[in-house]
Amino acid sequence: MRKINYRIPLLLAAMVALGMFAGAKFHDASGTRSTGDVFTKFNEVLRYIDIAYVDKADREELVESAIESMLSQLDPHSTYIPARDLKAANEELEGNFEGIGIEFNLFKDTIMVVSPISGGPSEELGIRAGDRIVKINGKTVAGVGFKNDDVVKNLRGPKGSKVDVSIKRGDENGLIDYTITRDKIPIYSVDASYMAAPGVGYIKINRFGGTTLNEYSSAISNLKRLGMQSLILDLRGNPGGYLKAAIDLADEFLAKDKLIVYTQGRSRPKESYSSTGQGYFEKGRLAILIDEGSASASEIVSGAVQDWDRGVIIGRRSFGKGLVQEPFMLSDGSALRLTVARYYTPSGRNIQKPYTEGYEAYMDELDSRFKHGEFVTKDSITMPDSLKFYTAAKRIVYGGGGILPDIFVPLDTTANTLYVRGLFGKNLFNEYINSYVDRNRTSLMKKYPDFNAFDKGFDIGSTVKDFTEFAEGKGVKPENEMDAQHSARLVRNQLKALVARQLYKNEAFYRVVNSDNETFIKALEVLGGDQYDKVGLKTK
Repeated sequence: MRKINYRIPLLLAAMVALGMFAGAKFHDASGTRSTGDVFTKFNEVLRYIDIAYVDKADREELVESAIESMLSQLDPHSTYIPARDLKAANEELEGNFEGIGIEFNLFKDTIMVVSPISGGPSEELGIRAGDRIVKINGKTVAGVGFKNDDVVKNLRGPKGSKVDVSIKRGDENGLIDYTITRDKIPIYSVDASYMAAPGVGYIKINRFGGTTLNEYSSAISNLKRLGMQSLILDLRGNPGGYLKAAIDLADEFLAKDKLIVYTQGRSRPKESYSSTGQGYFEKGRLAILIDEGSASASEIVSGAVQDWDRGVIIGRRSFGKGLVQEPFMLSDGSALRLTVARYYTPSGRNIQKPYTEGYEAYMDELDSRFKHGEFVTKDSITMPDSLKFYTAAKRIVYGGGGILPDIFVPLDTTANTLYVRGLFGKNLFNEYINSYVDRNRTSLMKKYPDFNAFDKGFDIGSTVKDFTEFAEGKGVKPENEMDAQHSARLVRNQLKALVARQLYKNEAFYRVVNSDNETFIKALEVLGGDQYDKVGLKTK
């Protein structure tokens, strides 16, 4: 989905699927139809298609389409996962996959290593950022129209299996041959953690998976060693994940025996989850950053912190997903993720937004928010009194459609120009930076041996001029001088951030991006001043 004319991250991550119920009875409104009646009718339709339809029909495709259509009548988050897709759906939240351990881009029809993944087999062998993979198992893969799926199919594989790759490195003559033994490769939940200001730590979490708590614990421990007293937890664009991971993270901030969340459904009794009092950051100022891309588990953490007045929520209204899915395994290896309950914040809020008008309207709701002006002004958000709840300190909060921030920060629309949309739409930032860093990697690393040196000394000016000419050659240029002026700040920041990522990995990207981000800057201001207490919070 990308109807809004700015970038919204994907909001619904695929989840793990596990066990299946069988033998249940179904009833119509009169209570007279049994499971057998329904199945008989369905099988009759399939049989008539088999014996009488004008063309040969694929029964498996028909059944899978019927399943998907049936689930679409329930709610937007009950989904079917075909057997062929289940492993990939598992991997992201389990926190690992099996392969050679690289982040890659397809650059000029060649697989270019953006970065070897820390601790993976490629890094251990000495494969470097900027290396080009031109052969796999002796077969040329450069200049033959390889796509992302082809790269994954050829380089991923079971742990312990081997794959031969031939690499072209910089200006070196010939190819370098490696035999890589595939292994389990970590998928990280924590994108970045660093000291954002004296005494203020920053942690960015991109999903709630099986390794999230361990990664967070490592990050927070390191920040505390560096003198952290206040924390910015960035959950913007985080689509959620495991309920347990959300509960574990919320537990890090709350004193003992504080309700974090409870769940309840038609066939699921109420189940409550409370804090243990063993968190790493139960005291100290806390700011959580959210936006319209923060969903599900992100909203559980934000809601618990807000309801207990433990920290300040900054940004824009979150997505609004308050439904709990339970995974069921089907006999052919496919899986069903079925909504079985709703979750509620400590004050009793269910923050699920309405979905009665169907899936399309549900997903387009973010577009409606944008058109309504909600991303620009908080005053455009109206909530009925029936959805009013109270925090522990009697502050008013609302259910029925996401978490409303304590401090609203509007979307920066000044750089949302046709020019910027064209640059992102044609992927010109990445295309240019891939080439730029490839040409200049050695000299850049010699001049800027670490991020701090780069951040202070890198002159983006000449790069911006070169990029502008490159983009114009691709058919993208400002409409007029005002268009160019409004876009300039974002263009400079994005180029510098992408160079930083290529040279110093993901954390460097966020250091640069955040330095010019209004929500992040507001969080620093709130944590460093008296506005924190004015929200109705007290430093714990």
